[in-house]
Amino acid sequence: MKNFHLTLIFFIGFVSFSLFQDSAASVVSTGDFNKDFFVIWSPTHVNTSADGQTRSLKLDQESGAGFASNQMFLFGQIDMQIKLVPGDSAGTVLAYYLTSDQPNRDEIDFEFLGNVSGQPYILQTNIFADGTDNREERIFLWFDPTKDFHTYSVLWNIHQIVLMVDMIPVRVYRNHGEKGVAFPRWQPMSVKASLWNGDSWATRGGQDKIDWTKGPFIASFRNYKIDGCVWKGNPRFCRAASPANWWNQYSSSTLTSAQRRWLKWVRKYHMIYDYCQDTQRFHNNLPRECSLPKY
Repeated sequence: MKNFHLTLIFFIGFVSFSLFQDSAASVVSTGDFNKDFFVIWSPTHVNTSADGQTRSLKLDQESGAGFASNQMFLFGQIDMQIKLVPGDSAGTVLAYYLTSDQPNRDEIDFEFLGNVSGQPYILQTNIFADGTDNREERIFLWFDPTKDFHTYSVLWNIHQIVLMVDMIPVRVYRNHGEKGVAFPRWQPMSVKASLWNGDSWATRGGQDKIDWTKGPFIASFRNYKIDGCVWKGNPRFCRAASPANWWNQYSSSTLTSAQRRWLKWVRKYHMIYDYCQDTQRFHNNLPRECSLPKY
C-alpha cells in the first residue's frame, strides 16, 4: 500500500506538470467565485467566503441551490476541488458539469450520488451530444470524498473528453465524429454546479430517501481553475491548435501510457456500471462508440 501511494503521488505530480506547463497564458478564471460565477438558484442556500475563494451549497426541505460561470467556453480544462456531503446523504445529488443549455444540448456531467452512512460514494458520469445522452457510467470512489477536498477535472478538446479524479482518468469519450458518432464540438458550454433532491432515483434506485432530520446537507467548493477558450461567437478560434489552445495540441490528443494504466485500474476495480455493457437496455444494439477505440 505504501508503494501504491508513492506511485500515485509521483504520477499525479508528473501528470499535473505535463498538463499545465503550457497553460498559464490561457487561464481565464480569477479564483474568486463572486467574479467568475453567478447564483442561478436559491441565493439563500449559497454561502461564499469573504475573499470569494470558497463556496458552499445547501440542500434542505425548502430548496437546493446552484451556480454557473459568467462565460461560456469551447474546449479547455476545468478543475474544481469539491468536498461532498458528509454523513447520511442518501437521496442527494451534487452535479458538477458543463452544459450548452440548448434544445439539442451538449453536456459533460459529474454526478455524485448520496449514500447511506458507511457505504461508498457513487460517481456517475454522463455525456450528452446533440441532445442525446444515455451514456452513463458509474464507479465507486476509492476514498472518502467527504473528509477532504478532491480535484475533479474535465479535459475537453477536439480529440477527446477525459474526466479525471485527482488527475486520474476515470472516463474517456473519444471523438469519432467521422464515423457517425456524435461528439460535443460546436456548442460552447458554461460550467455549473448544483445540489438537489434526487431521492426518486439516486440511491439504490430510489429505495433510500432523504432523511431530512440529517440535514441541512452541505457541499463545498474551492481552488477551481478554468483554462479554456472563451466563446466569442466564432468556433474557429477555439478549434485551432495554437500555443494558447494547448489542449488541442497533439500531446493532449490521447491518453499517455501511464494514464491508460490508471484508467484500466479504475475500470477493473471500481466500475459498477457501463452503458456499453448493458445489452438488455439497448436491446443488443449498443451505441456505435462502444465498439470503437477509446484512445
